[in-house]
Amino acid sequence: MINQDEVVKVFYKYGVEFFCGVPDSYLNGFCTYLTENSPPGKHIIAANEGNAVALASGHYFMSGSVPLVYMQNSGMGNALNPLVSLVDKHVYHVPMVLLIGWRGAPTDNDHMQHKTQGEITLKLLDLLNIPYKIVEDDDSAIDETVGWAVKTAKGSRAPAALIAKKSVFAESSKKPPKDDSFPMSREDAIKVVLDNAPDDAIFVATTGRATRELYFLRDERGETHDNDVLNVGSMGHASSIVMGIALADKNRKVICLDGDSAAIMHMGALTTISKHGIPNIIHIILNNGAHESVGGQPSAGHRIDFEKVAQSCGYRAATVNTEGALVEALKRFSDGKIASFIDARIKQGMRPVLPPLNLDHDMIISGFMNKNTLKGAR
Repeated sequence: MINQDEVVKVFYKYGVEFFCGVPDSYLNGFCTYLTENSPPGKHIIAANEGNAVALASGHYFMSGSVPLVYMQNSGMGNALNPLVSLVDKHVYHVPMVLLIGWRGAPTDNDHMQHKTQGEITLKLLDLLNIPYKIVEDDDSAIDETVGWAVKTAKGSRAPAALIAKKSVFAESSKKPPKDDSFPMSREDAIKVVLDNAPDDAIFVATTGRATRELYFLRDERGETHDNDVLNVGSMGHASSIVMGIALADKNRKVICLDGDSAAIMHMGALTTISKHGIPNIIHIILNNGAHESVGGQPSAGHRIDFEKVAQSCGYRAATVNTEGALVEALKRFSDGKIASFIDARIKQGMRPVLPPLNLDHDMIISGFMNKNTLKGAR
């Protein structure tokens, strides 16, 4: 890993002093450094990547200085709209540096949900006419690389991109969290939900740790995965998958195991679910106030009153922070009268021996559909 202190100093040297984006595992060293060392108002963790591009644009409009937006390449889709309709040369000509973590690079043996995005990352940049350089794991080359990006962005009044492969901006190991803010862990909460859900309940788990923990808890309990949809990619869209399932079969309880950062990313989905009268949904936020899967950078999860947000969108809702309170809420919301929402406040952390989630995605979804599709087969 390159020296993050030196990287940020070089950005400062070339006039970049505002940073925003969505944390990424390939950029966790860089993101953690900014979180711990940036002056107030100079580093913003955004709700999603499009939000970050717009935020950086606003900063440029008032400061005239080139901002930096960081993201995983999977977030390029979120960023696409403001890049082509706000930042674009035909609109406001906004210079910025994009720092993009290259998951699924052709030379990497990455998870399958990153494969296609990895293959098209550079092609997308070419299509958008965004010049780029792949950053080398070489401290001596950083000045030249950063200088090229900032000068190119300034000179063209348009984005220039730096592509980060594995280990260049990432810490070799994630720091274990020191967190006793709430008694429940995410795994504790998932166990409670499994213990108190109907046997035929359908589960949709959000991107990251929740999918892994649900999968391995099923194995430990000797249960099949046939009632589970693991949203291994498409961060922020688990609740919309839940809505589609629940609309198709209103006789089954459908439970969303969501994360706070994921829910925030596309929180507008709450308004869509509630206005269509889908009483068989229970949407649970496993809220640890962090982007834990990518390094533990803080989210806004513990600052948001999700209960009031959900209620204003038409759910009945509760906030819980103990196993007993979670059990009580699940029982209270089991009548299926109205879409329900639980903000489960939990601590960070996961068991250290939990292995990576390596699975056959087609087999998982085929097993789910063969058992649950109303027509009986995929």
